[in-house]
Amino acid sequence: MRVVGIDLGQRRIGIAVTDSSGTIASPRATLRRSGNDEADRHQLVALVEEVGAGKVVVGLPLSMNGREGKAALLARQEIAELEKLLAPRGVSVESFDERLTTVTADRALSEAGLSGQKRRRVVDQSAAAVMLQAWLEQHRGG
Repeated sequence: MRVVGIDLGQRRIGIAVTDSSGTIASPRATLRRSGNDEADRHQLVALVEEVGAGKVVVGLPLSMNGREGKAALLARQEIAELEKLLAPRGVSVESFDERLTTVTADRALSEAGLSGQKRRRVVDQSAAAVMLQAWLEQHRGG
């Protein structure tokens, strides 16, 4: 089963997808926020359908002490809205702790030699891939 990972941001949404065996997460796309949350959600649903995913994992931005702040509450609202759209399509949605995924992704991109501008273009989808890979490893027991 393919799984889509989503890193919600205020300006951009990072998207990652697993391979068909559900083993490896790869960056897929970055969607710019349009200012219309409903339109943005429909773009996400279209992508989920395009790749044939059976599950969506959305990053939950917890604070470093594990508490849920304003960003996490907004993410939970977004998750609830995505569930309404995806459940009738047989796609489940869950949240997963995304602490430090953007930092990890940015560091890896920097070590790979990408300039600051190039990193900014792909860091959100790379963070989604880091988060999704961590979710995969947790669900494999590793």
